[in-house]
Amino acid sequence: MSEVIKNRYDFVVLFDVENGNPNGDPDAGNSPRVDVESGYGIVTDVCLKRKIRNYVETVKEDEKGYRIYIKDNIPLNRSDAEALEYLNVGDKDIKSLKKNNPELDIKIRDFMCENFFDIRTFGAVMTTFVKASLNCGQVRGPVQLGFAKSVDPIMPQEITITRVAITTEDDAAKKGTEMGRKYIVPYGLYRVEGFVSANLARKVTGFSEDDLELLWQAILNMFEHDRSAARGKMAVRKLIIFKHDSELGCAPAHKLFDGVKVSKKDGVDLPRAFSDYEVKLPDDLPEGVSCICRE
Repeated sequence: MSEVIKNRYDFVVLFDVENGNPNGDPDAGNSPRVDVESGYGIVTDVCLKRKIRNYVETVKEDEKGYRIYIKDNIPLNRSDAEALEYLNVGDKDIKSLKKNNPELDIKIRDFMCENFFDIRTFGAVMTTFVKASLNCGQVRGPVQLGFAKSVDPIMPQEITITRVAITTEDDAAKKGTEMGRKYIVPYGLYRVEGFVSANLARKVTGFSEDDLELLWQAILNMFEHDRSAARGKMAVRKLIIFKHDSELGCAPAHKLFDGVKVSKKDGVDLPRAFSDYEVKLPDDLPEGVSCICRE
Protein backbone atom coordinates (compact mmCIF):
# COMPACT_ATOMS: atom_id res chain seq x y z
CA MET A 1 0.00 0.00 0.00
CA SER A 2 1.25 3.53 -0.78
CA GLU A 3 2.23 6.17 1.75
CA VAL A 4 -0.27 8.06 3.89
CA ILE A 5 -1.64 11.25 2.34
CA LYS A 6 0.16 14.46 3.27
CA ASN A 7 -2.25 17.05 1.86
CA ARG A 8 -5.64 18.23 3.00
CA TYR A 9 -8.43 18.16 0.42
CA ASP A 10 -11.87 19.76 0.20
CA PHE A 11 -14.21 18.78 -2.60
CA VAL A 12 -17.56 19.47 -4.24
CA VAL A 13 -19.60 16.84 -6.09
CA LEU A 14 -22.37 17.70 -8.54
CA PHE A 15 -24.74 14.86 -9.45
CA ASP A 16 -28.19 14.76 -10.98
CA VAL A 17 -31.28 12.58 -11.21
CA GLU A 18 -33.77 12.27 -14.03
CA ASN A 19 -37.17 10.63 -13.48
CA GLY A 20 -36.05 8.85 -10.33
CA ASN A 21 -35.98 8.92 -6.55
CA PRO A 22 -32.43 9.64 -5.38
CA ASN A 23 -33.07 9.00 -1.66
CA GLY A 24 -36.48 8.00 -0.35
CA ASP A 25 -37.66 8.89 3.14
CA PRO A 26 -39.17 5.81 4.89
CA ASP A 27 -41.05 8.10 7.27
CA ALA A 28 -42.83 9.75 4.33
CA GLY A 29 -43.90 6.76 2.23
CA ASN A 30 -40.44 6.64 0.60
CA SER A 31 -40.99 9.96 -1.15
CA PRO A 32 -37.86 11.93 -2.10
CA ARG A 33 -36.38 13.77 0.86
CA VAL A 34 -37.22 17.47 0.81
CA ASP A 35 -36.50 20.43 3.06
CA VAL A 36 -40.10 21.27 3.91
CA GLU A 37 -39.35 24.96 4.46
CA SER A 38 -37.54 25.64 1.18
CA GLY A 39 -38.55 22.81 -1.16
CA TYR A 40 -34.92 21.91 -1.88
CA GLY A 41 -34.17 18.22 -2.29
CA ILE A 42 -31.93 16.36 0.15
CA VAL A 43 -29.76 13.24 -0.13
CA THR A 44 -28.19 12.03 3.11
CA ASP A 45 -24.49 11.44 3.63
CA VAL A 46 -25.29 7.85 4.65
CA CYS A 47 -26.89 7.21 1.25
CA LEU A 48 -23.82 8.47 -0.62
CA LYS A 49 -21.36 6.57 1.59
CA ARG A 50 -23.33 3.39 0.91
CA LYS A 51 -22.83 3.84 -2.83
CA ILE A 52 -19.11 4.50 -2.36
CA ARG A 53 -18.81 1.34 -0.25
CA ASN A 54 -20.71 -0.67 -2.86
CA TYR A 55 -18.41 0.54 -5.64
CA VAL A 56 -15.26 -0.39 -3.71
CA GLU A 57 -16.72 -3.79 -2.85
CA THR A 58 -17.58 -4.34 -6.53
CA VAL A 59 -14.17 -3.45 -7.97
CA LYS A 60 -12.00 -4.89 -5.18
CA GLU A 61 -14.05 -8.05 -4.41
CA ASP A 62 -12.79 -8.38 -0.82
CA GLU A 63 -9.15 -7.88 -1.80
CA LYS A 64 -6.89 -7.72 1.24
CA GLY A 65 -6.98 -4.26 2.75
CA TYR A 66 -10.12 -3.27 0.83
CA ARG A 67 -12.87 -5.19 2.55
CA ILE A 68 -16.04 -3.38 3.63
CA TYR A 69 -17.03 -3.32 7.30
CA ILE A 70 -20.62 -2.11 6.98
CA LYS A 71 -22.26 -4.37 4.40
CA ASP A 72 -25.36 -6.46 3.83
CA ASN A 73 -25.76 -9.77 5.67
CA ILE A 74 -22.50 -9.48 7.63
CA PRO A 75 -22.99 -8.86 11.39
CA LEU A 76 -20.56 -6.31 12.79
CA ASN A 77 -19.62 -8.69 15.61
CA ARG A 78 -18.30 -11.18 13.06
CA SER A 79 -15.86 -8.62 11.68
CA ASP A 80 -14.96 -7.35 15.15
CA ALA A 81 -14.05 -10.89 16.24
CA GLU A 82 -11.43 -11.13 13.48
CA ALA A 83 -9.26 -8.57 15.27
CA LEU A 84 -9.22 -10.67 18.43
CA GLU A 85 -8.48 -13.84 16.47
CA TYR A 86 -5.59 -12.13 14.68
CA LEU A 87 -4.10 -11.06 18.02
CA ASN A 88 -4.78 -14.47 19.58
CA VAL A 89 -6.97 -12.90 22.23
CA GLY A 90 -10.10 -14.60 23.53
CA ASP A 91 -13.19 -12.45 23.97
CA LYS A 92 -13.44 -13.63 27.60
CA ASP A 93 -9.96 -12.33 28.38
CA ILE A 94 -10.09 -9.04 26.48
CA LYS A 95 -11.18 -6.82 29.38
CA SER A 96 -8.42 -7.90 31.74
CA LEU A 97 -5.82 -7.82 28.96
CA LYS A 98 -6.75 -4.26 28.05
CA LYS A 99 -6.21 -3.16 31.65
CA ASN A 100 -2.71 -4.63 31.71
CA ASN A 101 -1.82 -3.67 28.14
CA PRO A 102 -3.08 -0.20 27.10
CA GLU A 103 -1.53 -0.62 23.64
CA LEU A 104 -3.92 -3.46 22.86
CA ASP A 105 -6.65 -0.97 21.94
CA ILE A 106 -4.33 0.61 19.37
CA LYS A 107 -3.40 -2.79 17.92
CA ILE A 108 -7.08 -3.72 17.53
CA ARG A 109 -7.85 -0.35 15.93
CA ASP A 110 -4.91 -0.65 13.54
CA PHE A 111 -5.98 -4.14 12.46
CA MET A 112 -9.48 -2.90 11.61
CA CYS A 113 -8.13 0.13 9.72
CA GLU A 114 -5.64 -1.94 7.73
CA ASN A 115 -8.24 -4.50 6.63
CA PHE A 116 -11.41 -2.46 6.05
CA PHE A 117 -11.42 0.37 3.51
CA ASP A 118 -14.53 2.08 4.85
CA ILE A 119 -13.14 2.21 8.41
CA ARG A 120 -9.87 3.64 7.07
CA THR A 121 -11.89 6.19 5.09
CA PHE A 122 -15.03 7.15 7.00
CA GLY A 123 -14.24 5.77 10.45
CA ALA A 124 -16.63 3.61 12.47
CA VAL A 125 -18.14 3.00 15.88
CA MET A 126 -17.05 -0.57 16.58
CA THR A 127 -18.71 -1.02 19.95
CA THR A 128 -21.80 -3.16 20.45
CA PHE A 129 -24.01 -3.62 23.47
CA VAL A 130 -24.85 -7.18 22.45
CA LYS A 131 -21.37 -8.43 23.21
CA ALA A 132 -19.34 -5.77 24.95
CA SER A 133 -16.20 -7.93 24.95
CA LEU A 134 -15.96 -7.39 21.17
CA ASN A 135 -15.36 -3.67 21.64
CA CYS A 136 -12.93 -2.58 18.90
CA GLY A 137 -13.24 1.09 19.80
CA GLN A 138 -14.21 4.14 17.80
CA VAL A 139 -12.36 5.52 14.80
CA ARG A 140 -12.80 9.02 13.45
CA GLY A 141 -12.30 8.82 9.71
CA PRO A 142 -10.42 11.41 7.64
CA VAL A 143 -13.12 11.58 4.93
CA GLN A 144 -16.42 13.25 5.77
CA LEU A 145 -19.43 14.18 3.64
CA GLY A 146 -22.30 16.55 4.30
CA PHE A 147 -25.89 16.22 3.11
CA ALA A 148 -26.41 16.83 -0.59
CA LYS A 149 -28.87 19.59 -1.45
CA SER A 150 -30.46 20.36 -4.79
CA VAL A 151 -29.35 23.51 -6.56
CA ASP A 152 -32.99 24.49 -7.13
CA PRO A 153 -36.22 23.44 -5.39
CA ILE A 154 -37.54 20.09 -6.63
CA MET A 155 -41.10 19.04 -7.35
CA PRO A 156 -41.55 15.33 -6.52
CA GLN A 157 -44.32 13.59 -8.43
CA GLU A 158 -46.33 10.58 -7.31
CA ILE A 159 -46.92 8.25 -10.26
CA THR A 160 -49.71 5.67 -10.20
CA ILE A 161 -48.76 2.31 -11.71
CA THR A 162 -50.54 -1.00 -12.32
CA ARG A 163 -49.20 -4.52 -12.12
CA VAL A 164 -50.53 -7.89 -13.25
CA ALA A 165 -48.77 -9.82 -10.45
CA ILE A 166 -51.47 -10.47 -7.84
CA THR A 167 -50.33 -11.04 -4.28
CA THR A 168 -52.75 -13.71 -2.97
CA GLU A 169 -55.07 -16.42 -4.32
CA ASP A 170 -58.12 -14.61 -2.91
CA ASP A 171 -57.13 -11.38 -4.69
CA ALA A 172 -56.52 -13.28 -7.94
CA ALA A 173 -60.11 -14.54 -7.89
CA LYS A 174 -61.44 -10.99 -7.59
CA LYS A 175 -59.24 -8.90 -9.87
CA GLY A 176 -56.70 -9.05 -12.67
CA THR A 177 -54.45 -6.13 -11.72
CA GLU A 178 -53.32 -4.22 -8.66
CA MET A 179 -52.54 -0.53 -8.26
CA GLY A 180 -49.32 0.88 -6.93
CA ARG A 181 -47.41 4.15 -6.62
CA LYS A 182 -43.87 5.36 -7.06
CA TYR A 183 -42.24 8.73 -6.57
CA ILE A 184 -39.95 10.50 -9.00
CA VAL A 185 -38.08 13.76 -9.32
CA PRO A 186 -38.44 14.82 -13.00
CA TYR A 187 -35.04 16.47 -12.80
CA GLY A 188 -32.78 17.65 -10.02
CA LEU A 189 -29.14 18.72 -9.80
CA TYR A 190 -27.62 18.10 -6.37
CA ARG A 191 -24.50 19.45 -4.72
CA VAL A 192 -22.59 17.83 -1.84
CA GLU A 193 -19.42 19.02 -0.14
CA GLY A 194 -16.76 16.87 1.50
CA PHE A 195 -13.50 16.97 3.38
CA VAL A 196 -10.33 14.88 3.57
CA SER A 197 -8.10 15.36 6.64
CA ALA A 198 -4.47 14.39 6.17
CA ASN A 199 -3.96 14.97 9.89
CA LEU A 200 -6.46 12.26 10.88
CA ALA A 201 -5.11 9.98 8.15
CA ARG A 202 -1.60 10.21 9.64
CA LYS A 203 -2.59 10.01 13.29
CA VAL A 204 -5.42 7.47 13.16
CA THR A 205 -6.34 5.40 10.10
CA GLY A 206 -3.42 5.42 7.64
CA PHE A 207 -5.59 6.56 4.71
CA SER A 208 -3.16 6.43 1.79
CA GLU A 209 -2.61 7.99 -1.63
CA ASP A 210 -3.97 4.79 -3.23
CA ASP A 211 -7.03 5.02 -1.00
CA LEU A 212 -7.54 8.62 -2.07
CA GLU A 213 -7.44 7.76 -5.77
CA LEU A 214 -9.88 4.91 -5.17
CA LEU A 215 -12.16 7.33 -3.33
CA TRP A 216 -12.18 9.73 -6.30
CA GLN A 217 -12.95 6.83 -8.67
CA ALA A 218 -15.73 5.63 -6.37
CA ILE A 219 -17.32 9.08 -6.22
CA LEU A 220 -17.19 9.53 -9.99
CA ASN A 221 -18.69 6.08 -10.60
CA MET A 222 -20.90 5.58 -7.54
CA PHE A 223 -24.10 5.43 -9.61
CA GLU A 224 -22.73 3.34 -12.48
CA HIS A 225 -23.15 0.01 -10.68
CA ASP A 226 -26.15 1.01 -8.59
CA ARG A 227 -28.86 1.15 -11.23
CA SER A 228 -32.52 0.52 -10.46
CA ALA A 229 -35.86 1.56 -11.94
CA ALA A 230 -36.69 3.44 -8.73
CA ARG A 231 -33.60 5.68 -8.96
CA GLY A 232 -34.06 6.57 -12.60
CA LYS A 233 -31.04 8.01 -14.39
CA MET A 234 -28.40 9.31 -11.98
CA ALA A 235 -24.91 10.51 -12.83
CA VAL A 236 -22.01 12.37 -11.26
CA ARG A 237 -21.40 15.40 -13.45
CA LYS A 238 -18.40 17.05 -11.81
CA LEU A 239 -15.95 16.39 -9.00
CA ILE A 240 -14.18 19.60 -8.01
CA ILE A 241 -11.16 19.01 -5.77
CA PHE A 242 -9.27 21.64 -3.81
CA LYS A 243 -5.79 20.41 -2.87
CA HIS A 244 -3.88 22.17 -0.09
CA ASP A 245 -0.10 22.28 0.01
CA SER A 246 -0.06 21.33 3.68
CA GLU A 247 -1.50 18.77 6.08
CA LEU A 248 -3.68 21.27 7.94
CA GLY A 249 -4.71 23.33 4.93
CA CYS A 250 -4.04 26.80 3.56
CA ALA A 251 -7.57 28.29 3.55
CA PRO A 252 -10.98 27.71 5.19
CA ALA A 253 -13.10 25.16 3.34
CA HIS A 254 -16.20 27.35 3.23
CA LYS A 255 -14.36 30.08 1.33
CA LEU A 256 -13.28 27.58 -1.31
CA PHE A 257 -16.80 26.16 -1.57
CA ASP A 258 -18.26 29.66 -1.95
CA GLY A 259 -16.11 30.10 -5.05
CA VAL A 260 -17.93 27.28 -6.88
CA LYS A 261 -21.01 28.86 -8.45
CA VAL A 262 -23.78 26.78 -10.03
CA SER A 263 -26.60 28.67 -11.71
CA LYS A 264 -29.23 28.30 -14.42
CA LYS A 265 -28.26 29.56 -17.83
CA ASP A 266 -29.96 32.69 -19.16
CA GLY A 267 -33.45 31.96 -20.44
CA VAL A 268 -33.85 28.69 -18.53
CA ASP A 269 -36.80 28.77 -16.15
CA LEU A 270 -37.37 25.04 -15.60
CA PRO A 271 -34.12 23.01 -15.76
CA ARG A 272 -34.52 19.53 -17.20
CA ALA A 273 -30.89 18.66 -17.97
CA PHE A 274 -27.37 19.36 -16.71
CA SER A 275 -26.79 21.41 -19.86
CA ASP A 276 -29.32 23.93 -18.48
CA TYR A 277 -26.80 24.89 -15.81
CA GLU A 278 -23.54 26.80 -15.81
CA VAL A 279 -20.74 25.88 -13.40
CA LYS A 280 -18.09 28.47 -12.58
CA LEU A 281 -14.91 27.68 -10.66
CA PRO A 282 -13.10 30.31 -8.56
CA ASP A 283 -10.86 32.64 -10.56
CA ASP A 284 -8.47 33.42 -7.72
CA LEU A 285 -7.38 30.75 -5.27
CA PRO A 286 -5.62 31.33 -1.94
CA GLU A 287 -1.89 30.74 -1.91
CA GLY A 288 -1.11 27.06 -1.46
CA VAL A 289 -4.41 25.81 -2.90
CA SER A 290 -4.92 24.28 -6.35
CA CYS A 291 -8.15 23.23 -8.03
CA ILE A 292 -8.71 20.04 -10.04
CA CYS A 293 -11.96 19.34 -11.90
CA ARG A 294 -12.76 15.74 -12.84
CA GLU A 295 -15.73 14.49 -14.82
